[in-house]
Amino acid sequence: MRFRVPVAVLAFGVALLSFSGKAQQLQPPGVGDALMNLASQPATHTAVVFDRDMIQGLLNERPLAALNSVTFESYRYHEPAFYVPEAVGALNAAYDTAGWHHLVNANATPRDSAAPAKPITDMWLHFQGVDVDGCTVVIRGPRQMNVIEVSGLFRPLDLVKLSGHLGIPQIDPGAVMVPAPPSGR
Repeated sequence: MRFRVPVAVLAFGVALLSFSGKAQQLQPPGVGDALMNLASQPATHTAVVFDRDMIQGLLNERPLAALNSVTFESYRYHEPAFYVPEAVGALNAAYDTAGWHHLVNANATPRDSAAPAKPITDMWLHFQGVDVDGCTVVIRGPRQMNVIEVSGLFRPLDLVKLSGHLGIPQIDPGAVMVPAPPSGR
């Protein structure tokens, strides 16, 4: 799955981000470092954060529930990436320690996790009661990894409504997301 954002939107988002203090930090401690070290080679990294006001302007309507921010990160690799199992484990541990629930694509094998031939998806959800207050989707492919983080307080069904908008990937009907095994993958 390729994630493309027009260069003008990226430049606009980065410029607004430098003036906006409204976007909230979503990642648990250690996640940023784990993402940067996930692959066996360096990546070109691009990130854009849309805060509540920007989302409202882009959708031309009131954001869903209490949506606070949507963050997009793209990591591009010069050569096909090998995702280091220990680094994947560190990423899983950082989310687990912070109380997030990990879902994985049941169709993915451990080999796919380390050297995916096609994109593989991981999702982490953090709950406040029955509502989701944070969602992170990591899509790892051979030459690119995309990270989408949604912050706010919303119902799980709202995530389905957001898919396909603002660059958030459309929900893949072929993916079977299941809880990750206790030891990660």
